[in-house]
Amino acid sequence: MKNIYTNIFSFNNKVLKKTIKALKQGNIAGLPTETVYGLAGNAYSIGAVRKIFKLKKRPKKNPLIIHFYDKKNLKKDVKINNHFSKLYDKLCPGPITFILKKKKKSKIVDLAISRQNTVAVRFPNHKVVRSILKKTVFPLAMPSANISSKLSPVNAIDVSEEFKEKLKIIINGGKSKIGIESTVIDLTAAPKILRPGIISSNEIKKILKVNLSKKRSKTKSPGMLKKHYSPGIPVLLGKKPKTLGDAYIIYGKKKPKRPNYFNLSQKANLKEAAANLYKTMRIIKKKGFKRIFVSKIPNKGAGIAINDRLKKASS
Repeated sequence: MKNIYTNIFSFNNKVLKKTIKALKQGNIAGLPTETVYGLAGNAYSIGAVRKIFKLKKRPKKNPLIIHFYDKKNLKKDVKINNHFSKLYDKLCPGPITFILKKKKKSKIVDLAISRQNTVAVRFPNHKVVRSILKKTVFPLAMPSANISSKLSPVNAIDVSEEFKEKLKIIINGGKSKIGIESTVIDLTAAPKILRPGIISSNEIKKILKVNLSKKRSKTKSPGMLKKHYSPGIPVLLGKKPKTLGDAYIIYGKKKPKRPNYFNLSQKANLKEAAANLYKTMRIIKKKGFKRIFVSKIPNKGAGIAINDRLKKASS
């Protein structure tokens, strides 16, 4: 099948070199990660960071996640502590973001971190973005590749349809395996989850052997604003639709098959449901449904992250 999206490229050495050259010149690229696709730019370049905020129409108070290849590359920009080292050794590269204190000599652009003294850092586990990070001398500021407050993209076509000709390079890395954004943990004081993800708080507690803080935090990372993850139509939680013009997202075994019913996981697998959440909401919107009703999702494991996204989508 012919690729009708002229800004989407299959990954190879030629495209790798082209992308790195574009990033060095301060341009932005759409890149795959294991969580969702991101809008990547040089985190040391004010021009690149401004382009990211402009493309996303993102509030300047909402900081970006900065992506690194490994811990060695991180040390010149942030202060590393024992909690970070323990989690890094067990979970990285992977779908977890750490809030750490910025070093005074860091080259990370102030705008990228909303002029705070902390940095949200992640080590993505996808061969495409890792290949790029390995060959650059700068980390990548890379929020999800969507207009601010909208659904995150889980494939290259989502990204192309979101930005069209405004984005010149999108690398096709297949469907994002996890399908929701990373877990975010603040490690600048007592460890605290700021955004739930596929890595659960229980898993983190077992590694750190400490209880996690429940104190309220200011906006230190993405995903903390009240309205987020919107599919562009109303989302109603815990209710059934009364007409076929409304879609119904369901979960689990032995559910009826109807034209307006969309099952996140017939196996009742919460990780599968998380991977299907954004894809399903996009399909519903494209099919012309006017509203999305959502049945109850178990609030445990990956279900905590799913419910977090749904609650914000319904705001």
